[in-house]
Amino acid sequence: MKVVTLEEIRPVLDEIDLLPLIEEGFAQYSAGNAVVPPVGELLLEGGDVHIKYGYIKGQPYYVIKIASGFYGNPALDLPGSQGMMLMFRQATGQPVCLLLDEGWLTEIRTAVAGAIVAKYLAPAEVVRIGIAGTGTQARLQLQYLAGITDCRQVTVWARGAAQFDAYCVHMRPLGFECTPAETPDDLLRECNLVVTATPSTTPLLHADALQAGTHITAMGSDTAQKQELDTGLLARADQVVADSISQCLERGEIHHALKSGDVRKDQLIELGTIINGERPGRASDEEITIADLTGVAVQDIQIATAVWSALNK
Repeated sequence: MKVVTLEEIRPVLDEIDLLPLIEEGFAQYSAGNAVVPPVGELLLEGGDVHIKYGYIKGQPYYVIKIASGFYGNPALDLPGSQGMMLMFRQATGQPVCLLLDEGWLTEIRTAVAGAIVAKYLAPAEVVRIGIAGTGTQARLQLQYLAGITDCRQVTVWARGAAQFDAYCVHMRPLGFECTPAETPDDLLRECNLVVTATPSTTPLLHADALQAGTHITAMGSDTAQKQELDTGLLARADQVVADSISQCLERGEIHHALKSGDVRKDQLIELGTIINGERPGRASDEEITIADLTGVAVQDIQIATAVWSALNK
């Protein structure tokens, strides 16, 4: 079995157009062509570990991914995320490779998913982008949105001035002009495309600040304990989109909104059905749309397979 390090993985990622590949993963998932068991999860004192795994029918490999987030690590001068992906042959179970990506492939495939959602659900004219968070994922989300919208005006909610300044330093060379938000709800007051990328366990955004025509992508809430959106936001949405309905019943923003009664299961739309053309994306400039991204193993399968193929050209 080949062990591939992050140093080997990074260069080949630049050669891969990931958006259509991960779109196809979501499409296959919603079409019933993927086998994805429930998420394995370890909740620890300082972080959480997710084990996601599965396969797409007709493909050569199955993938097991382990990824973690330890939110106090930056204070220890350690990366907040870690992880690896294991690939095996579907036909024989033989191990093929271990992608020792240190969690980077999970970060990238998550950012690509945010871009895919914006492609189908963001307003036609994005006047300003709102970002809640300043970590790696908050940076990557904005970076990948650059391929979807021409908007480069950004309002950022950060937990402190130092975090905001560091974020601006990183994003300015990419053409983004960032201004700080005093409160998270200012993102909803100023922006019509908002992305939340924090590990918050209490709602940051609230329904009374929501404007017509807004799209929100929430991706930080990947456990049952985390929550970035007040459930009243989902009650006001014209479309509530899940990357995986079955996962969102148990985790993420939808999980909380179902418990509160602000959303019914029959209202939920799965992202892959929009990609497949079974359901429409955004229907009007006034529509309010919310996407809940909890992370699905098909994303890991697609990015791992693409990297391995590129390494073996």
